[in-house]
Amino acid sequence: MTDTSLSAAERFQAARVRNRSRNLELFRTDLRFDLDPFQFAACDSLDQGRSVLVAAPTGAGKTIVAEFAIWLAMRQPTAKVFYTTPMKALSNQKYAELVQAYGETEVGLLTGDTNVNPRARVVVMTTEVLRNMIYADSDLLDDLAWVVLDEVHYLADRFRGAVWEEVILHLPTEVRLVSLSATVSNAEEFGDWLQTVRGDTDVIVSEDRPVPLEQHVLVGNKMVDLFDSSGAAATNRVNPELLRLVGGGSRNDSRGGHRGRRGHGGYVDRRGPRTEKAHREHIAHMLDERMLLPAIFFVFSRNGCDQGVRQVVRSGLSLTTRDERNEIRETAEYHCRTLLDEDLAVLGYWEWLEGLERGVAAHHAGMLPAFKEVVEDLFQRKLLKVVFATETLALGVNMPARTVVLEKLEKFNGEARVPITPGEYTQLTGRAGRRGIDVEGHSVIQWSDGLEPQAVASLASRRTYPLNSSFKPTYNMAVNLIEQFGRQRTREVLETSFAQFQADRSVVDLARKVRSQQESLDGYQKSMQCHLGDFTEYAALRRQLSDLERTNVPGGREASHGARAERQAAITEVRRALQRHPCHACPDREAHARWAERWYKLKRVNDKLLQQIRSRTGAVATTFDRVTDVLLQLGYLVPSDSGTSGTGTTGTGTDGTEPSGIVPTAATARGDGELTVAAGGRRLQRIYGERDLLVAECLEAGVWKELTPGQLAAMAATIVYQPRREDAPGTEHALPRGAFRPALDETLTIWSRLDDVERDARLAGSQPPTPAIALGMFRWASGSALDDVLRSLDLAAGDFVRWSKQVIDLLDQIKNAGDPDLADTARRATDAVRRGIVAYATV
Repeated sequence: MTDTSLSAAERFQAARVRNRSRNLELFRTDLRFDLDPFQFAACDSLDQGRSVLVAAPTGAGKTIVAEFAIWLAMRQPTAKVFYTTPMKALSNQKYAELVQAYGETEVGLLTGDTNVNPRARVVVMTTEVLRNMIYADSDLLDDLAWVVLDEVHYLADRFRGAVWEEVILHLPTEVRLVSLSATVSNAEEFGDWLQTVRGDTDVIVSEDRPVPLEQHVLVGNKMVDLFDSSGAAATNRVNPELLRLVGGGSRNDSRGGHRGRRGHGGYVDRRGPRTEKAHREHIAHMLDERMLLPAIFFVFSRNGCDQGVRQVVRSGLSLTTRDERNEIRETAEYHCRTLLDEDLAVLGYWEWLEGLERGVAAHHAGMLPAFKEVVEDLFQRKLLKVVFATETLALGVNMPARTVVLEKLEKFNGEARVPITPGEYTQLTGRAGRRGIDVEGHSVIQWSDGLEPQAVASLASRRTYPLNSSFKPTYNMAVNLIEQFGRQRTREVLETSFAQFQADRSVVDLARKVRSQQESLDGYQKSMQCHLGDFTEYAALRRQLSDLERTNVPGGREASHGARAERQAAITEVRRALQRHPCHACPDREAHARWAERWYKLKRVNDKLLQQIRSRTGAVATTFDRVTDVLLQLGYLVPSDSGTSGTGTTGTGTDGTEPSGIVPTAATARGDGELTVAAGGRRLQRIYGERDLLVAECLEAGVWKELTPGQLAAMAATIVYQPRREDAPGTEHALPRGAFRPALDETLTIWSRLDDVERDARLAGSQPPTPAIALGMFRWASGSALDDVLRSLDLAAGDFVRWSKQVIDLLDQIKNAGDPDLADTARRATDAVRRGIVAYATV
């Protein structure tokens, strides 16, 4: 049927698009809903064989674009798709969804500790797994047509972001990318970079939430809208009723100014009448009465999440029916069926189940993975009504709610309490509103003393945040890339990173500012010209005199009487020079001096900008050169003309020399000469993580070869563990006995020498390894009961499982990189750690 509302030209164009996108039209016929404009545009680009970057809000339906890429691949005889996610939990969830769609034989899963059907047509994996595949030149990359980079904004993550850039830079050029991102303010910049390094990339941005968000503020027990709903809401005007309730958010002093200084995140430092905050159980009851459940309460502490559940349970509030309670109990028992009975009490299973049956639960990293999975499952099935969660849920699995409650607009970042950013606010509130279920989502900010209404409104109205690269070359990256491309080509590749792309763009802006300020400097210099002499020289003498007088104040602490006399003599000499200078007699001297002071201050600013330009130009390549220098010095790389016999640093030799003597060698060669990866470098290629070089050095020196499986597990825990603030360097910890202690001493000695080498090379050093959880890991690997281990470590079950899995990851690397005897020890250590709650897996 012809649409008569369209012109002939428009009908022709529509027909051309339909013919061009026959695959897309066929794909749409199988959908239960029509595509949104941004979804159609992205899928159309894929149908034309182009890569895409899709930036859209949480819950907008970005994954349909990835599903179309999978659909396209499955229509070809052998084409494969890799679907990458930043977290194992997301990988597990996506694997389950794709198995339901395509069947178990067509879908695989690789997450480091799970290996299911890796040769399937569609394989879900964490991004690190794909990076490792690329460096290993795995045959699993054969026939790879598409790679989905879900949550690609993780590229900004300080610890793991570099992995995304490595994948983007080093995937075969014929592989097309589907990059899915939250709404970021510089999507076009990121897209420009993708176009530069991958070619044929379209950027599709949507800022429209699929479910509109209504934003409220809870002042005491009264909930009001944040924005004015009288027609001025589009201008983000604060609701007058809210201003009346909180008195404008600030109190003026007698001079009409604020008593406190306004901070970020809506807070102002002031004192005044306190607002009584509603209790969590009262808020849950209020939301239930208003039909605003299910809800996620974002609480920025694990303890606060657990307290929230206890408070609701103690109040007697129940949000579930009898049938729901029965279904909840069956689900929990099914998921936890593999856990030992004696461990259930240790894990607080019965208290946790009581909360579940009332429709309330916590969700945070300290929980056992099995418990978190139950919470996620029940919430998605609408059986849980209230979840108290840390902000990690906002970046994790798919758990949309009708309402999101923010108890505070600040959080502890490990060092201090800081305001949440507009990007974090967007992520948190992005969970509000379930597509296809809710007409609108709701966010509720619980009012706190010190909040300022206009600042809160500003935070809540900013929907985007910038995506900034965290990329930096590592030792493992360097040896892998040099093995593949050689030194010079690697340097060129790294200069195409998003980090350097952004640095170069910022240099353009800085250079523009320098040129603008240079015009002002020229004007100032013209105004301070003196017909009697060089006023720039005269002004420098005035500043010199001022600096000398400032450091020669009577009563100041000088080293000696002689030093004071020397300073006074210098002052006298500069004064005489001033008086002898021709400009000293100028009648306009002070006017010239004012212009000279302006010139000097602006010149200092401009010099700093020029220094920034110098530091940013080639910054990534400079870091790579320093990393290369360290690897050359330690023998992991050697100049190509010197052969490949190097094996890294030497271990304990037959002559009794000290292990890992880190000294400059003949292999050290600066410049742009080509390099070869030595034997020790090939071992380093198989070691990933922040302490890759330390692990490689310890393997080279053989300092762990006498360890038992339990002791090696304890040593791995020492390497991977990142201490809390109370576990500062130098803290004494109980240690496993026997060979562990001398091995730890040698490991710390190697770390210290490496740290010196890195700092000499002008690289950032590292914190020393800490054995804070070594004894607990040793006991676990030796068969101790869970209760004893958790009490000795003072760790939550979820934390213990997380560190144990990182220990297993490192043991696997040692198994692949170590000598046969150590590899066997690592294999037995892995088996000893992977038991009980650590061995639990849903897939």
